[in-house]
Amino acid sequence: MESNYTVGLDIGSHKVVVLIGELLANDNVSIVGVGTAPSKGVDKGSVTNLDAVVDSILLALRQAEDMADCTVSSVNLSISGSHIESMNEAGTWAIDAHEVSAYDVESVIHNARSIKIRDDQRLLHVIPQEYSIDSQGRINNPIGLSGVKLKANVHLITCHNDLVKNLEKAVERSGLVIDQLTSSGVASSTAILSEDEKELGVCVIDMGSGTMDLSIYIAGSLQHSMVLDYAGNSVTNDIAIAFSAPPTSAEEVKVKFGSLDRASVTNKDSIELPSVGGRAARSLQRSVLIDVIEPRYTELLTLVKTEIYKINDKFAREGLQQQLAAGVVITGGAAQIEGLVEAAEAVFDNIQVRIGKPENIQGLAGDVDSPAFSTAVGLLRYKNDVFTGEEELDSGNRLTNLFSKVKNWIKKEY
Repeated sequence: MESNYTVGLDIGSHKVVVLIGELLANDNVSIVGVGTAPSKGVDKGSVTNLDAVVDSILLALRQAEDMADCTVSSVNLSISGSHIESMNEAGTWAIDAHEVSAYDVESVIHNARSIKIRDDQRLLHVIPQEYSIDSQGRINNPIGLSGVKLKANVHLITCHNDLVKNLEKAVERSGLVIDQLTSSGVASSTAILSEDEKELGVCVIDMGSGTMDLSIYIAGSLQHSMVLDYAGNSVTNDIAIAFSAPPTSAEEVKVKFGSLDRASVTNKDSIELPSVGGRAARSLQRSVLIDVIEPRYTELLTLVKTEIYKINDKFAREGLQQQLAAGVVITGGAAQIEGLVEAAEAVFDNIQVRIGKPENIQGLAGDVDSPAFSTAVGLLRYKNDVFTGEEELDSGNRLTNLFSKVKNWIKKEY
């Protein structure tokens, strides 16, 4: 494969997506290959059948390779699941020569991420939030500034080592090398958010089939993140149970005819829904389908609101509008339902809500112009350059490309 192409692999509970693209100037991405396949052997971010996952990956991979007329050897892989945890930490460092260098920034980041994590966890992301020098805070780029003590606030994201190893094993058995692991929430935010939204304060809800990834940005940086083990599949299951329909048919009906907007549906609107066991298909009014879907979506959104309030009492005490001036952005496959914006605004105290789709896309833009592709597009754009390894601070090779790494952190995160 040509070296200027990047490949994103998003293994969800409903589908597997492979995107091949080229990162252009100003964070534009040109898509040259798209492959999708039904996801089998994965549930809520965890592998349940290794061979089935490999088959799904290969099917999506071949489609993307054929479209791009190239052979893929390595990918950026998304990670989701309730095993993902996060925390905010801080580190300090005495500034050498009283002027901040790239080595000083590397050192303070190293100190901030050097907390003890559980043996079953691994560090996935170290995302700088802000720096301070002595009594001066809110510094985005400390390099070249004078002072005595440098402090860094960082957001750390960890994942369960064994659960991720199983995903890695599936990718490797597909003949691929993993260049980078990225949490789904970080990836999707990279695809859909503007810098202004991050600065004003915004909550991203990546609503997939098996999980919902929450990412809260305040003052330009990621402050809180979590994954909820509950999402769009619960809506599909409700439809299947309520109407005795096969899960695949229930999913199809949800996507094609599902709605949260009662005003747009008349009593004359009806749909055909297959039944299980070879029984004859049944006809039902769309309004009855809304009666099943709407309560579950309201429950999912209310669950998100409850978790946001738990994160920081300021959200409940001062109101979401005060903290999240840019509102809520909902993306992911389960965001593709009519009336979701209005339903979410009712749950989130009437703050503004929008549906997030990938931005700044060229090439095969029409093929990925959907919330369902936000994570995969974000994988093409996001570069996890921050030092997360266990190397010793005085390792000789750490200064080789240190300065370019530090510049990448500052450019990317701010």
